[in-house]
Amino acid sequence: MDVLTLYVGQGSLVGIRVGGEAIVIDAHMPDCDDVTSDEIKQSLTTYLGASKVRGLILTGFDADHAHAAGVEWILTKFTPDWIMYPKYFKDTDCARSVFRTINAHERRRSNTGRPLVRYSIRIDRLNDRTIPGLGRNFDIELFSPHIEDMDSSNNCSIVAKITGKGPSGFSYLATGDTETERWSTINTIFGDTLKADAMAAAHHGARSGLHPGALHNIDPNTVLISAGVGSQYDHPHGLAIQMYQAVAHHVWATNAGGQAYNLLTRRDGQDFKTTTFQHSVVPVPA
Repeated sequence: MDVLTLYVGQGSLVGIRVGGEAIVIDAHMPDCDDVTSDEIKQSLTTYLGASKVRGLILTGFDADHAHAAGVEWILTKFTPDWIMYPKYFKDTDCARSVFRTINAHERRRSNTGRPLVRYSIRIDRLNDRTIPGLGRNFDIELFSPHIEDMDSSNNCSIVAKITGKGPSGFSYLATGDTETERWSTINTIFGDTLKADAMAAAHHGARSGLHPGALHNIDPNTVLISAGVGSQYDHPHGLAIQMYQAVAHHVWATNAGGQAYNLLTRRDGQDFKTTTFQHSVVPVPA
């Protein structure tokens, strides 16, 4: 199992491979000077290789997580079995474009024998937070969103733990843009079941994504921060870096040192190793 945190500017796009299967999390396709969509597409295509992409998880509907062009390309290129997103209404051009894209692919595949299955997530409406049948070589456990804290698009983010099976498998926590107040509730309800080997820093390493209790229970070995070079939001925040460094053995950011890097994370014995590379290099082993 490994996790690829792609540099996509100020946004999020992650690939996970385990046992010949793969998941894509988020779909930001930037319009900025330091990376192009073609570079991102080439890196992700090379990384996924012959892996079967089982699903696409959109942690939210803001453009830095669910860009319509990114969703269109991923659904067309990799034809995943399913797509998962939070169940809430966001009245924006971006969200409407994303749903038009999903609807078009659902119609297109309805008579092919491989329909696109949709999972609209609100955990207070789920009988089981672990949905069966998403893949053979991994499990997904859901922690958010819940109606109790769905007071903003950020707090409607999907929080999900992907756990790979087999000796190389480990757990990775996707966090979206979840903010402190929602983390407080998640922490109260789920406690140390949040435990994960690696995690995405919530809200691109923003101070508003921090919650000491939740971070203590996640107890990550590695924290992976997806943020753009010269981020207009000053991501990651210095306090966030300090808090992550206080609990994790390794903290990595795609914009560290003012340079743009992809981050490839895998198990290394009892530890974890993250390799950095630029889009033009793509030294991703099969």
